[in-house]
Amino acid sequence: MTASPRFKGSDSSPPGARPFLKWAGGKTQLLHAIEPRLPPGLADGTITRYVEPFVGSGAVFFFLNRRFPLKECYLYDINEELVILYQVVKRDVAGLIDHATALAGEYAGASETERNDLFYRVRERFNRARAAIDPADYEDAWVERAAQLLFLNKTCFNGLFRVNSRGEFNVPFGKYKNPAICNGAALEAASKALANAEVRLGDSAACAEVVDEGTFVYFDPPYRPLNATSSFTSYAKNGFSDADQTRLAELFASLDRRGAKLMLSNSDPCNHDPCDRFFDDLYGAWTIERVPARRSINCRGDRRGTVAELIIRNYD
Repeated sequence: MTASPRFKGSDSSPPGARPFLKWAGGKTQLLHAIEPRLPPGLADGTITRYVEPFVGSGAVFFFLNRRFPLKECYLYDINEELVILYQVVKRDVAGLIDHATALAGEYAGASETERNDLFYRVRERFNRARAAIDPADYEDAWVERAAQLLFLNKTCFNGLFRVNSRGEFNVPFGKYKNPAICNGAALEAASKALANAEVRLGDSAACAEVVDEGTFVYFDPPYRPLNATSSFTSYAKNGFSDADQTRLAELFASLDRRGAKLMLSNSDPCNHDPCDRFFDDLYGAWTIERVPARRSINCRGDRRGTVAELIIRNYD
């Protein structure tokens, strides 16, 4: 089935808010494929609500929110730290910039050994304070914590977010020479973009409460690994299994029956095993397309390249 025509006046790199995090599975490099497959209702104004149950770096949210007259957006994630950061960007971006700028200055003025020590001190403080943070109750302490997460994200290995079984951040130091730890302009733009958005902590199923026939939902779940050694699904301590993928497909079917417009992306198992039809079977009732995408986060540079990814839609 052919993709929808590209919207008039759209552009691959317009001004406005963009992702402010490095994030495994971020969709910036898939926007070229997502844009021409967006539902026409976004452009003609019949869709005014956007829902994203796995917000991640927010690439698709920022992309849509600077192009279309969306009245309200609902962004969900089960990652507590990510939700805290988004809430702080929305509510107190100036405080976040102050804290993050201080950490960036300390990093910039340190030797390589001192930078290594600083990273692990911040990581230790971040993990130690975790028990005292209630992700459902905003407080001033969130601002410093959000700055720590931003610092760790920009200075850790490959910008990964990974936690152990206790929920502790455990990615090692990345040894970057000049990381852009705090881009104040980008954070301020993101804060403005979040003005019409509610950021909520919750499993993807929680989004059902706000979805109706005038809603566009984009699902970007933790990708099913291409092989046994390529998993980046530890964004929460319980991971994301094939059973979770199946449960998500059931949610997709439920929202389809409501008349919402739905899009979902995931890795294509056929990249590794041509006989693996996992997603073809789960989403066989809808439109499934394979599109080229570049995988940019991998511990080995020679394994960063173009692969097929899946875009699944319930509309033409």
